[in-house]
Amino acid sequence: MAHNDISDFRSDTVTWPTPAMYEAMASAPLGDDCFRDDPTVLQLEALSAEMMGKESGLFCPSGTMANQVAGRVHCPPGKEVILDEDCHTLNFELAGLAYAGLQMRSIAGERGLMASDDVARRLRVGDSHTPGTGLLWLENTHNLGGGRVIPQENIVELSQIAHRASVPVHLDGARIFNAQVASGIPAKKLAEPADSVMFCLSKGLCCPVGSVLCGSEDFIEQARKVRQLLGGTMRQAGIIAACGLVALRENIERLAEDHKRSKRLAEGLTDITGIELNPDEVDTNMVYFRLGEGAHLNAPQLGEEAHKEKVWFLNLGEDTIRMVCHKDIDDDDVERALQVIGGIIGGGR
Repeated sequence: MAHNDISDFRSDTVTWPTPAMYEAMASAPLGDDCFRDDPTVLQLEALSAEMMGKESGLFCPSGTMANQVAGRVHCPPGKEVILDEDCHTLNFELAGLAYAGLQMRSIAGERGLMASDDVARRLRVGDSHTPGTGLLWLENTHNLGGGRVIPQENIVELSQIAHRASVPVHLDGARIFNAQVASGIPAKKLAEPADSVMFCLSKGLCCPVGSVLCGSEDFIEQARKVRQLLGGTMRQAGIIAACGLVALRENIERLAEDHKRSKRLAEGLTDITGIELNPDEVDTNMVYFRLGEGAHLNAPQLGEEAHKEKVWFLNLGEDTIRMVCHKDIDDDDVERALQVIGGIIGGGR
């Protein structure tokens, strides 16, 4: 059961550190990361780069900052970034790329999957009136796509199209290890087509803080300066980097448990009147569903009633709900959520 007797399905960011992480924090060798002499941070960055198949890594306070850094390094102001209209960066990162002076050109994908022809048509060199394409932005797993694992052949094809036009590729791999566990493809292979990749430690991997940006040595050297500009350089950051080392060594395979519980949650939800979802579209730890007419209430109303029963989740508009499984959600939480939601809506079919 989740902490404080609450079944918290809002996000995998609500996880608490594991006992091993607390121990690692207490004993981590420390330095000053601004001077590049925190040994624990250096170890985390090296391990992250190795696991992503890149030359170097940079520890950042958040995925939003790491993405912002990547955009600024890849693109000078006045350039254009091509991305999926439902990607996290465009919808949930407060127009961070706009602050970098970049124009965002979105493409309507299919649950996060952009068609190669659509991407190819939007690539442009630029002239005195139009911005040139400076970056192709990909996301895997895809949040608003329902935690979808984007097929690797699509990632490869889009990256090849961009590279033929001399356009770099950034992969927002916030939950790339969920993609690894679900697909059986190592994260290194998933990230291979991209010039840079960001992944989060503070989601399903249970760390309290942090994300890592990986790329070439030259890219990361530039990224370090941008991180400083954004106020992201930390001091004795080894305290939290120690959790990242534990996560990468111990917590990745555990993600399969989250995927299994999400599938059970999705299958149970389909038996409740008025709920619309396809369990076959649940690839990882996220379950998105809609409330149809048979539910007799909207998402905010369901959320409010479920909150009283200590089952928490996110309402996305009037009819859509997201539920996420993670380390602090167990089988009892899933069954409890199904019982509570079913009881509020009014029973099964």
